Amino acid sequence: MKKRVGIVLLCVSLSWAALALDMPDREKKAKPVRQPLTHTWDQPGESRSVLQAGTPTEAGMYSVPLDEIDASIETAIQQNYIPGAVVLIARRGVVVKEQAYGFAAKYRDDEFTLMDQPIQMQTDTIFDLASISKLFTSTAVMQVVEKGLLQLDKPVATYLPEFAANGKGHVTVRQLLTHTSGFPTYIPLYKKGASQAERMQIVLRQPLVNGPGSTYVYSDLNMITLGALVEKVTGKRLDSYIHTNITEPLGMSRTMFNPPKSLQNHMAATEYQSAPDRRLVWGEVQDENAWWLGGVAGHAGLFGTARDLAVFAQMMLNGGIYDGKRILSSQSVTWMTENQMSAFPGDAHGLGWELDRGTYMDALSDSRAMGHTGFTGTSIVVSPSQETIGILLSNRIHPIRDTVAMNPIRNRIMRQVALAIPVDIPWQDGAWFSGVGDDQQSILTAEVNLTTVGTLTYDTWFRIENEYDYGYVEVSRDGSSWDKMDKAVTGESDWKSVSWGLPPGARFIRFRYATDETINGRGWYVHRPAVFDSDGHEVGVVWKSEGWQQVESRKVRK
Repeated sequence: MKKRVGIVLLCVSLSWAALALDMPDREKKAKPVRQPLTHTWDQPGESRSVLQAGTPTEAGMYSVPLDEIDASIETAIQQNYIPGAVVLIARRGVVVKEQAYGFAAKYRDDEFTLMDQPIQMQTDTIFDLASISKLFTSTAVMQVVEKGLLQLDKPVATYLPEFAANGKGHVTVRQLLTHTSGFPTYIPLYKKGASQAERMQIVLRQPLVNGPGSTYVYSDLNMITLGALVEKVTGKRLDSYIHTNITEPLGMSRTMFNPPKSLQNHMAATEYQSAPDRRLVWGEVQDENAWWLGGVAGHAGLFGTARDLAVFAQMMLNGGIYDGKRILSSQSVTWMTENQMSAFPGDAHGLGWELDRGTYMDALSDSRAMGHTGFTGTSIVVSPSQETIGILLSNRIHPIRDTVAMNPIRNRIMRQVALAIPVDIPWQDGAWFSGVGDDQQSILTAEVNLTTVGTLTYDTWFRIENEYDYGYVEVSRDGSSWDKMDKAVTGESDWKSVSWGLPPGARFIRFRYATDETINGRGWYVHRPAVFDSDGHEVGVVWKSEGWQQVESRKVRK
């Protein structure tokens, strides 16, 4: 998706233009001073500790990419990928976008029969958060660890003796939190057991499919077990514990398990289920296993709003505290957001939080970025590097779960959020920007006609998906066959100066940015590419763009 840059000037009154004819010359010729944005990429500065609504400028963001999120969501609705959604974007504690789209409840059945009175989505619509519930269970576990009731590297069976069944006696609490316990991905628990207690025992006695610590396998059984563990050592049911120790202190009044029937019209409907025969699931947890466990489980069952989730995310950015309420110690936040999975490249995971997942974080993804998704169509991304929160809640499985994958939509939204964060260009003459996009080639070309050797110089900054997307500097004698100048650039680099020797007879030079079909970084910037002949004289060239854009400087005020 291409980024539009520039300012639209609106002429609102001809009478004002007429009055301007009588102004002194110096006033008529005066132009508005464009204020440089502060808080650029990787330099967010001090954040407000409590969320407040504000403008993109206050957050150090451009407004145009944020506005373009609307078209992405509306397109997904028009294509029947999702009935509706709520988007919330915050940076530096400033909520710059909070918007609802489409319908919270639209269909009566799996034949897409419209309701007589569909319910519009609102910014405070309550969603089935699905697997985002896991973050709250993990937070509860860390609180209990802080109290000395649990130890991360002790066997789970120390606290739940029945868990030792079927060779699980050495599985630790940490391995449950990082999905390295050896559990299978899933079991159809809703088809088993005559009571909730019996169903929980089925989980606790479930055999492993991998050796503990040998493999990363994302499994709901890990989190169901952790929920039972919290209940065992605290003596409180999981929903009661989370309410008392997390959501109530944070003022998250619309976050809860098993919401009352009276709130149904304020909630997003999910799927129409025929097996089990639940009909339209609306106001109850969609996950069959969580439903079979009474709506309260460590892996799913929590309902909440975008604003409540933003408070929870800001608490993490604040190091475990929000509005004077300490939820986690700073050490617990560090453990939860540090990669515990160096042995499993590509599966970075903290204690509960997923890390560096370009599959749904796109250009906001880096080694510190944390987040989670939910099967119902929910997602949360938190970037400490940018002090940024991106929340997308949708009811994508309403009325059926067999819809398009949600990650491409999530990626488009997070990409726009990333593009709204300016890159600091330290020169007043601006720079060339490659743009971003899936399966894209952006080319910036100049004709040079060197008869002898020459030199190409430029300054560059890039955040490119490492070893999947690349930036190439290439030369050609005929404009058809191109030779690469040394290695392609990929990964990331702050501003640096680059110089390349050009071969004699080089007629064309180009910068080519090539992406694959998914996931983008923040892109590639090139400042003042210049060509010099063998005597060191600059050769005048004209750069022609196919996809590159010239962007103005937004130098940070000192």
